[in-house]
Amino acid sequence: MAEPILDILNFDSIISLAVKTLAVIFLIVIFNSFLGIITQSLLRKAKTKKQISNVEIFSQIFKYIFILLVVVFAVLSYSGAWSGFGIFLGLLSAAIGFALQKPITGIAAWMMVVAKRPFDIGDRILLGDIKGDVTDITLTHIHIAEIGGIIDGEESSGRIVLVPNSLMFEKNIINYTYNHDFVFDSVITTVTYESNLDHAIEIVKESARTKLGKFIARSPSEPRIRLDFMPSGIDVQVKYFSPSRELHEYSSRITKEIFDRINEAPDVEIAYPHTEVVFRRKA
Repeated sequence: MAEPILDILNFDSIISLAVKTLAVIFLIVIFNSFLGIITQSLLRKAKTKKQISNVEIFSQIFKYIFILLVVVFAVLSYSGAWSGFGIFLGLLSAAIGFALQKPITGIAAWMMVVAKRPFDIGDRILLGDIKGDVTDITLTHIHIAEIGGIIDGEESSGRIVLVPNSLMFEKNIINYTYNHDFVFDSVITTVTYESNLDHAIEIVKESARTKLGKFIARSPSEPRIRLDFMPSGIDVQVKYFSPSRELHEYSSRITKEIFDRINEAPDVEIAYPHTEVVFRRKA
């Protein structure tokens, strides 16, 4: 019994294993440092959101591939049985595949994101019931800076939600910023039936144009007006494209501008639910 134990605890074998382990760690650290320098250099040169996303995603791909190759080479070198290792690797893969179905599905989803690009880092998406801005895409999870959640509206909640990649095969993905960084929004102002409707339309439209300013030239279309009859008056609705991450900010600015302009206009009044009693004399 003592002899096999001595073989296992052979000093030369332990030294050899330690050297190879340190070599693997050293190679991974050096490669990560080198990759980090190149990634930062490319990020400084990137000008668009898609270019930044490409740099970050492909740097992750190179890192994972390098680590996998180094680990496989180290194991093969230590085992010394390259032919037998193929059989062992096949059995190990089958066992891992059965035990880790969800993580493997997540990796497959990550590969789909890399290949098909349904969204990039920085896009605002709705995945299932989670809405927010994509901050990172890893092998297993999508990191989303949550919008709404514990608060109403389009404001950031300050929370980061880690969504399993496998969820992408089960839920619809809505990308708010797939084509551009603007989202359609609207502000509704109800004016009385006695108001000058043409003047009200002008006030609402110019208020939106004033506050949107420079974004109008870059957005897909100009602000537009839509009208609807309501019990207390007429809804004057301005629809416009707003920066996706500042929806609530710009709707608030436009609302304030409309309110101030209507207060200065003698022929336009904001309608609100109320009861008006009219006395008439009998004939």
